[in-house]
Amino acid sequence: MTAIVIDTNVLLVADGKAPQMTAACVAECLTRLERVKASEQVVLDETRIIMGEYHNKLSANRSPTPGSAFLKWLLQVQAVAKHVSPVIITSLNQEQTLFAEFPADKALEAAFDPADRKFVAAANAHPERPPILESADSKWLGWELSLARHGIRLEVLCRRELEEIRKRKTKRLR
Repeated sequence: MTAIVIDTNVLLVADGKAPQMTAACVAECLTRLERVKASEQVVLDETRIIMGEYHNKLSANRSPTPGSAFLKWLLQVQAVAKHVSPVIITSLNQEQTLFAEFPADKALEAAFDPADRKFVAAANAHPERPPILESADSKWLGWELSLARHGIRLEVLCRRELEEIRKRKTKRLR
């Protein structure tokens, strides 16, 4: 079984909670989450930092939206090795935004969103170096090459949409 790290926004897009993403992207996220459930292992840290973020953004006890249904499934199978691959990530601060397992790269550290570092740390800590599944945050595209230099890959759903969003943001900043 292959392992995968899942950024929270994949679950949010599946729920339709990312208005900038199209219906086609929502469908792509839904399909990809079903594939994860059927044949992959979700990488989760043993300190539950990733699961904590999922809980902050979704509720496994509310109406059964696709993202919350995935979270509920993950809670039910979190101890099953077939579905979850645990890793140890070492938080270096109280806010849990700095990790020993984050690549030692000053440029990457300076630019990287602190809230997303846990996903990189989890991928880097895993022996397979699984990809990080991403769908709605165009900032990841700017980090893709730097991450690749450290052996960390992205699997970007809705890539074309994210590239367009990134272009628009870049034009606004000029």
